[in-house]
Amino acid sequence: MPKELFGTDGIRGIPGEYPLDDATLERAGLALGEYLRRSRAGTGAPRVLIGRDTRESGPHIAEQIARGLETAGAEPASAGVLTTPGVAWLVNRENFAAGVVISASHNPYHDNGVKLISASGMKFPDAVEAEIERWILSAKSPVHAGRAARLDADPTLDEDYLAGLRESVLPGAKLAGMKIVLDCANGAASALAPELFRSLGADVIALNNMPDGRNINAGCGSLHPEAMEKRVVESGAALGVAFDGDADRAIFASASGRRVDGDGVMLAAGRYLQSSGRLKGTVVVGTTMSNLGLERALENSGLSLARTAVGDRYVLEEMQRIGANFGGEQSGHILFLDDATTGDGMLTALKIASIVSIAGPLDTLIADLKIFPQKIVNIRVRSKPPLESLPEVAGQLARAHAALGASGRVVLRYSGTEPLARVMVEAERDDDVRKWTDVLATAVQGSIGI
Repeated sequence: MPKELFGTDGIRGIPGEYPLDDATLERAGLALGEYLRRSRAGTGAPRVLIGRDTRESGPHIAEQIARGLETAGAEPASAGVLTTPGVAWLVNRENFAAGVVISASHNPYHDNGVKLISASGMKFPDAVEAEIERWILSAKSPVHAGRAARLDADPTLDEDYLAGLRESVLPGAKLAGMKIVLDCANGAASALAPELFRSLGADVIALNNMPDGRNINAGCGSLHPEAMEKRVVESGAALGVAFDGDADRAIFASASGRRVDGDGVMLAAGRYLQSSGRLKGTVVVGTTMSNLGLERALENSGLSLARTAVGDRYVLEEMQRIGANFGGEQSGHILFLDDATTGDGMLTALKIASIVSIAGPLDTLIADLKIFPQKIVNIRVRSKPPLESLPEVAGQLARAHAALGASGRVVLRYSGTEPLARVMVEAERDDDVRKWTDVLATAVQGSIGI
């Protein structure tokens, strides 16, 4: 049965409104605390680490979650403003029973969300999220009027995380003197990313690193890397990086200002890991959104691309299933599984900077990456039935597959966090991309569009 609260990336919404109202947030803390106490019986009060990005609603949400945790007999601890992967890293290495991240990732400031992280540093399995959700929605989950829990951040947690990241620099890399532009999206990486790279001797130009609670992702960061790309060229930097609000993804710019998304990163890093003997097997794990150009370029190097559904949790599950240690998403979530349990934008930036230091300019490393024309259209929908169950959509999809054959791809899917259907068409010819995107988007709009 589909989950009501948890999407592909936790619970999302508008603070103050269901499911981010105070009562539901406290129930979420209660549910998590109860689950941990039951599953860890006899191990004492479970410690839960709470981190958040820079949205103005974050502190209040964190306090409501903490109140629920305390009521359930758990011990909340605060990392204050910290990246999502930073919370995952600390939970995994510092004996926390679980983690909670207050963030809506790349969304605007007026959105927020709650992500739950297991003791392994990974997202809880779908079945566990479903169990926690049932508890949240149950009439047996009371809430208590009164003051929310007070959280004081532990500054040593940041230091531990940055120390761990420094150990991930590739052997032989020299970042001292490397000029690098960092667009911090006015988010969780605003203080951490410049500190990390400066501590390694890099010449850092920091952009959008002055969060005010409302400017997170506002015309900047991984969804808007144009200013970063321009600054790379103007300053003669070797590399540019744009993070999203919680810094679990990163988009790059080469020295020439060329935008390099997750597909380019997977090609450059996958090849380097292969050449240095660090890649397990010959498979890089991506998603249905990865460009055909990546697949072809990897094949030229004797590597194959395994595709999963969209979502870093599905990439991770496939990596674990086949024993791979490297994969990611076109959007910039990259998983270096030997170093971290989740996608980490700052870790990815360290790896790419290391590879550029060792192997040469990013432009050269991905020179043969031919990006097939691709178009994505989002349609706001009133419901989310299986798309293949809609006769008009199914009929047009079959026609598109027949027309494109092996020279193109079509992906129809729903957003995991918004009431949207996404139509993606990729082909060798622009005309085919435009034609079939329009046809399929019209079919979806006519069937379930608002």
